[in-house]
Amino acid sequence: MANKGRATFAKRQKEIARQERAREKAAKRVDKVKEKVERTSDYDPDIAGIIPGPQPLPYDLPEEEVVKEDEQDKP
Repeated sequence: MANKGRATFAKRQKEIARQERAREKAAKRVDKVKEKVERTSDYDPDIAGIIPGPQPLPYDLPEEEVVKEDEQDKP
């Protein structure tokens, strides 16, 4: 009969651990909802600083190539 006492104690410990995990999950869910609310602002860090329209070249062209391009544009 001693085994019955142990099984009940182990069951209780297991149930307490399950309840604790459930509380942690619920807290994480609440945090995610709060985080989503904060992200709905108009500011998006991924596209900050991007200007619509033609973008400047990431490098400078030598003067010779710029002149050649201008000549090609004139028919």
